[in-house]
Amino acid sequence: MNIATVILVYVIAWWMVFFCMLPIGIRSQSESNVQEVEGVDPGAPVNPNLKKKILITTVIALVLTVAYYFLATSELITFRTPRS
Repeated sequence: MNIATVILVYVIAWWMVFFCMLPIGIRSQSESNVQEVEGVDPGAPVNPNLKKKILITTVIALVLTVAYYFLATSELITFRTPRS
């Protein structure tokens, strides 16, 4: 397995986890009883906590990539036909 494959798996895992993390813990202006700002959508999040979500996403994607790497290199699961 070359380094390009590992990087690609990490990038794909990172974006998938990031998009799953985005709606977690979001409270809109109307839900949090904050004074609504003129011209802002009432469904816009008050505090999206992006730095925290990016850090958590990075750790989860790293764990998933390492698990994929060890699973792929250990030949525990293989899609190749056995030689006879």
